[in-house]
Amino acid sequence: MSIIVFPAIDLKGGQVVRLAEGDMARATVYGDDPADQARKFGEAGAEWLHVVDLDGAFAGKAVNAGAVEAILKAFPGKVELGGGIRDRAGIDRWLGLGVERVIIGTAALQNPDLVREAARELPGRIVVGVDARDGFVATHGWAEVSTVSITDLADRFADAGVASLLFTDVGRDGLLKGCNVEATVALARHASIPVIASGGVASIADIHALVPHAADGIEGVITGRALYDGRLDLAEAIRVANAGDSRG
Repeated sequence: MSIIVFPAIDLKGGQVVRLAEGDMARATVYGDDPADQARKFGEAGAEWLHVVDLDGAFAGKAVNAGAVEAILKAFPGKVELGGGIRDRAGIDRWLGLGVERVIIGTAALQNPDLVREAARELPGRIVVGVDARDGFVATHGWAEVSTVSITDLADRFADAGVASLLFTDVGRDGLLKGCNVEATVALARHASIPVIASGGVASIADIHALVPHAADGIEGVITGRALYDGRLDLAEAIRVANAGDSRG
């Protein structure tokens, strides 16, 4: 079985950045042309692209809309978008502009009815962001931590028609510590919804570690800093993800 490799473009002030542990003060800038970066990922074989409006996640509304629209024009495949999408108008606007799937994080915790209604009416288009610190859901751009466990949040949407759960271990994100395979697989086995792994991917070893768990419900993996730092080759990651765990 195969999994999807989602290269990530995180937007802050119109630039391509990566944060360390979700901290806006610890941002590394990797470029000032998001559309060109999206085009390069497409040329490397990416069929999906993961885009986050970081400013929007904190503001609760779209901030880097111009950059997102430029990415949509440049990238030949499908785009999933998160960051500040907290009402139906935002969902409908982005889907209308060509986004394939929208990621709902903070609003999934604070307004679950929004997610259920949208998932029912827009099958396959709604992803719930499950951002976790020490097993509990983080919100508002990861700046706050709730008392809701990740499994409880997953259970709330078990029969809602949500396309996927995007699980991010905030404590590893942007640090190249390696993906938290154990926690991600545990969530996938618990939930009835496919899970996308995110946070900490450091090398091709993380792709090899996740691929055998496609049968457990792992749909894909997001990678950002490892690509930008040259620690992971996107074309190779896609090959491994499509071929299954080829190491035997």
